[in-house]
Amino acid sequence: MGKTADLTVVQKMTIDTLHKEGKTQKVIAKEAGCSQSSVSKHINRETKGRKRCGRKKCTSNRNNRTLQRIVKQNAFKNVGRFRKSGLQLESVLQEPLRTDVCKTWVSAVPCVKPLLNNRQRQKRLAWAKDKKDWTAAEWSKVMFSDESKFCISFGNQGPRVWRKRGEAQDPRCLRSSVKFPPSLMVWGAMSSAGVSPLCFLRSKVNAAVYQDVLEHFMLPAADQLYGDTDFIFQQDLAPAHCAKATSTWFKDHGIPVLHWPANSPDLNPTENLWGIVKRKM
Repeated sequence: MGKTADLTVVQKMTIDTLHKEGKTQKVIAKEAGCSQSSVSKHINRETKGRKRCGRKKCTSNRNNRTLQRIVKQNAFKNVGRFRKSGLQLESVLQEPLRTDVCKTWVSAVPCVKPLLNNRQRQKRLAWAKDKKDWTAAEWSKVMFSDESKFCISFGNQGPRVWRKRGEAQDPRCLRSSVKFPPSLMVWGAMSSAGVSPLCFLRSKVNAAVYQDVLEHFMLPAADQLYGDTDFIFQQDLAPAHCAKATSTWFKDHGIPVLHWPANSPDLNPTENLWGIVKRKM
């Protein structure tokens, strides 16, 4: 049973009285001053004797007050950081904390869910099974590449903040921002032998621009890192990477491309390198 609007005691008594008199739900809703769905759900709840929905709380009132205080002190922390810190709250709460408390705590806010369908999950699983027996020597031949966007400030959307209703203008919940922060797209590559020079892209990355990057940055970097040794080039499935002209370019230069599953930035170690660079900045 879904959630309904909070009904007052008078409304509940009116609904119960009119329902006993045999009135229709439409008439009851008009007399009680609420929606017909609220009337229906209240009647069904009273009939079944069901007072509340959902599972039993796994946190005490003391836990909730402590967690609220921590969120208020760190209003700009994201869910991931709170989830990590939630595992270390026993010393703060001074009482044992169940292992599922942190999951329950962060479930009160929208969390990022995997944007993968079943077919993509199956492809990722097949890729992992295919590569699970690769040795370190085989992975050392892979040259990982990626593009990343660098902003001077924290981005167009700004930071997210934990706040209560009516605190939108509270100075504690405000932070200065840039409406249109300058940004720059950067291409780079890495392998066990080292990293490539960075390429600063000043235009939209299409197939022609990407092939230019491969010609003037990737090939010299590969010669420097691998010499005459064969290597495998890795790239994600961006439109410029999957274009027919780009595939033809790789075939003409005799460069094998590592098969890569869709929506898998977490498999690319270059993402970790970008994260280190951005934190340093």
